[in-house]
Amino acid sequence: MSSERERIPLSAPDLTQSEIDAVVEVLRSPSLSLGPKLGEFERALAAVAGTRHAVALSSGTAGLHVCLRAFGVGAGDEVITTPFSFIASANVALYEGARPVFVDVDADTLNLDASRVESSITARTRAILAVHAFGVPADMQPLRALASRHGLHLIEDACEALGGEVEGRRLGSLGDAGVFAFYPNKQITTGEGGALVTDDESLARRVAGLRNHGRDPSDPSRHAYLGFNYRLSDIQCALGLAQLQRLPEILERRREVARAYETRLRGVPGLVLPVDLGSSGSWFVYVVRLSEELDAADRDAIHDDLRERGIGCGRYFAPIHLHEFYRDAFGHRPGDFPVAEAAAERTLALPFFNRLQPAQIDEVCEFLAERIAARRGSR
Repeated sequence: MSSERERIPLSAPDLTQSEIDAVVEVLRSPSLSLGPKLGEFERALAAVAGTRHAVALSSGTAGLHVCLRAFGVGAGDEVITTPFSFIASANVALYEGARPVFVDVDADTLNLDASRVESSITARTRAILAVHAFGVPADMQPLRALASRHGLHLIEDACEALGGEVEGRRLGSLGDAGVFAFYPNKQITTGEGGALVTDDESLARRVAGLRNHGRDPSDPSRHAYLGFNYRLSDIQCALGLAQLQRLPEILERRREVARAYETRLRGVPGLVLPVDLGSSGSWFVYVVRLSEELDAADRDAIHDDLRERGIGCGRYFAPIHLHEFYRDAFGHRPGDFPVAEAAAERTLALPFFNRLQPAQIDEVCEFLAERIAARRGSR
């Protein structure tokens, strides 16, 4: 989120009076948690996701965690996933004693390269966890075929992709389960929060119990299994409901901001623009890449220049396998997943939020182009 020095923040939530009124209504009610807004939000979210069920949770991380627990993933098992993602998508396997097995990404989408997955499947593989990085759809059709052929669970980390579609189906509805997140930089926010969506009623019931200390949803006095406190309050659900009612408008505004960036940055030497998500896409962030003539040092210098100018920016994502803990635990080294590493060295997230103004976009683009030209000229 923004710092005091940032004149143009990296991200900002889009909240209106309707969200404030919805939260105040709950605050004046006797039900602040496990009340009627929970069910209302879950039903509304399932409708948006195109699934039969939704289970609201305290975060997207919680959703991925209880999904693996509900599927019975445990010690000694393996979960195939991407090294180019927020670290939670791999950490959740470790929470259950399983091992995340990384597969390199596609150079264009920066998502799991489906053509590389099958060679990493072993007798210990229990699930494929595909991430729709930055809201760009993962290649789900071949992943579904692989999961079916090998008897694996297919989980969508759609935490960055709420409202996105591919071939007429909403992201999050293409696997056995999908997970969304509602942190303030996401398409909609509940402050903190997340949800699991699925067509599997038994899975939904299991997850609903796991989020509430293992209680049986039909008999709250009975703790049927070990669970967690991963609940989402009615205060947060009310906020989420109000945001969901505005989702089409929110998504369109984010597309407009993305189009404005694309128009201004198209043709800038030394810059690679993100995949065009089209009219059915769901933009999470706007991440550009420097071309191969530039390197990580150039990216870092440009990042620092932007920050010094008061322009928020980020280096998304550092490869998970090269974080210190993963290197120490599993022996990963640079070169293990070269496509993900090459992309990560050159990515730069620009300010991106609904209320970003044209003049702010102009300033970001002009200064970015200037700094790229300076770095290219210094070579």
